[in-house]
Amino acid sequence: MTTIKFGTDGWRGRIAREFTFANLDRVAQATAEQFLADADGTAPLVYVGHDRRFLGEDFAARVAEVMAGNGFQVRVYDQFVPTPMVSYDCYAERARGGIVITASHNPPQFSGFKIKLPFGGSAPPEYTLQVEARLDANPPRTTGLRAALASGQVQYVPPSARYLARIGELLDLDRLRAFDGEVLVDSMYGAGGRYIEQLLQGGRLRVTTLRAERDPYFGGIHPEPMMPQLQPLCDEVVRRRAFLGLATDGDADRIGAVDDTGAYLNTHRMLAILALYLIRKRGLTGGIARTVSQSVVVKRIAERHGLPTYETPVGFKHIAALMRTHDILCGGEESNGLGCKLHIPERDGIFSGLLFLEAILAFGRKPSELVADISEEFGFFAYDRRDLALDHIEQGLAFIERLKADPPAAVAGYPVREVGLLDGVKLHFEDESWLLFRASGTEPLVRVYSEATTVEKMSALLAFGEQLVHQSL
Repeated sequence: MTTIKFGTDGWRGRIAREFTFANLDRVAQATAEQFLADADGTAPLVYVGHDRRFLGEDFAARVAEVMAGNGFQVRVYDQFVPTPMVSYDCYAERARGGIVITASHNPPQFSGFKIKLPFGGSAPPEYTLQVEARLDANPPRTTGLRAALASGQVQYVPPSARYLARIGELLDLDRLRAFDGEVLVDSMYGAGGRYIEQLLQGGRLRVTTLRAERDPYFGGIHPEPMMPQLQPLCDEVVRRRAFLGLATDGDADRIGAVDDTGAYLNTHRMLAILALYLIRKRGLTGGIARTVSQSVVVKRIAERHGLPTYETPVGFKHIAALMRTHDILCGGEESNGLGCKLHIPERDGIFSGLLFLEAILAFGRKPSELVADISEEFGFFAYDRRDLALDHIEQGLAFIERLKADPPAAVAGYPVREVGLLDGVKLHFEDESWLLFRASGTEPLVRVYSEATTVEKMSALLAFGEQLVHQSL
């Protein structure tokens, strides 16, 4: 029997290997039992959504049957939807929870199961641990889809107009539409579809969506909105002389960007721009949350404005947990997840992309100029990451444990000042440069990250990290 573990955001597996209808039944039943035990004044209602991956509609229908069999009213979206739409509907309706069939940014052979809760975000680790503990306690209880539809216990519903209206309330869409320029959107064949284009249509702004159609193979790539997957967007921005490129991942909860020169803007730079916008243009305050793989620049911005910073393990659910208990202005993770206090405690690629465009227009600078301004004011840091493939997940976990027990005293000639163990192993150096090792909880990968005061130093740190991983396996 397949061992099922929830990773940084949900359970994922390869379709027809780990991610089967039988295993989906097990997870759905355990989740339903946790929903039943966790009423807390919410409605006995479950939303079920899916992205554009293979068999997404069928997996979603199966989850609906299990939820109905456990006594819930179930609303299933009648087409693909962005994950944050499900989160927002759970929040707006005070639903018991939501399920999204998605593997997010993972390769096309994967599918997954995300749990959303009434506060409008991902189930935290303590919740998913309870779900894991309930696995196989009882056989799946189901109600056939045809009977559940006939009784009204299961309903198919269109994408949420309420969610789109809320985005319009939070942002000045009329101002964005009035801008005389072109923005390109790359949906990477995923659930972002044409949502951003639809929200921005009707003014002088010209919006074109690339890779907007459904392709369960994602054009042969994995739909993660970073390089090299965004090279087609970079090329098209240059060719069309566009002002900005935006990209959403497979389920549209992550956001990537390309500046006016065709250069990729990593999430470190995006979060820095958003933080400055919220502080200096919107006049908002609050802490800034960042995962261990996020930039030093964001920390410096918070310090300059007298705001606290919070560092969390990787996974936006940790930032979302802080947003529920602290006054958090904004937060971000290195892997393209952003959120802020204006919205639900959830990363949302569509909202964040539009907010990012609003921020750049508010400063009256081209994106590339704004990046240069921030480097001049807060210091230059170069960043990159390497994803090193393994044979199985356990290899990476064992490597991290060995590294924790015996971390290096120096890397590429640079003495290690401090070793952080919040998530993986993070080596800190005197000038605030760092090198981080993490094992993926959902894929057979070790990720090696570095940020440094020069490109050369960053490259040297990464090269050392790659060599260390290869020598240890």
